[in-house]
Amino acid sequence: MSESEHDLAEVQREHWQQVYGEHPGMYGVKPSEPAVHATAVFRATGARTVLELGAGHGRDALSFARDGFTVLATDFSPVGLEQLNEAARAEGVAERVTTAVHDVREPLPLADASVDAVFAHMLLCMALSTKEIHALVGEVRRVLRPGGAFVYTVRHTGDAHYRVGTGHGDDIWEHSGFAVHFFSRDLVDALAEGWSLNEVHAVEEGGLPRRLWRVTQTVPE
Repeated sequence: MSESEHDLAEVQREHWQQVYGEHPGMYGVKPSEPAVHATAVFRATGARTVLELGAGHGRDALSFARDGFTVLATDFSPVGLEQLNEAARAEGVAERVTTAVHDVREPLPLADASVDAVFAHMLLCMALSTKEIHALVGEVRRVLRPGGAFVYTVRHTGDAHYRVGTGHGDDIWEHSGFAVHFFSRDLVDALAEGWSLNEVHAVEEGGLPRRLWRVTQTVPE
């Protein structure tokens, strides 16, 4: 990681800590549409364990737990994960939820082929370089079992905020304090090399709206 990339990463970490601290449960308790989709995909593959990357305060991790999955929820914000743990205890699903503070720029702290499914809602399009994104997807591939599914969403280059605000290079643009790596379709396809690419589906979320791709890919058996 270059010095400028490191500085941006630290600024974003502090920003998300502040956001979660000032706005507890900011995304509400209802699961995201991509998480609902992922639940159906994971059930179809016979998954029991789900790794969520960038879980935040946990609306999707809690939904997976309510649906009977054993969940490992990671985020680089301890504040968000504290809120997740508190909610899990309140909902009576704490025995199915484990949390870990983790920066996805580092290798995943899991053994090879040790999880059944991985979910990441707008985590890959944070302030990560293309090189870091490729490394992360490689780590996801490593920890997934054969036949395991990876469902992720990213904001793409058709989004209204693409090329708005401060540019950091590598299709990373910062607007209102949030740095986003906007994905081209070529990047989605490159990340699917060696996988079975099941679906790339355009979805919208929020009031802007944010324009996303919902990607479903699986490890060949």
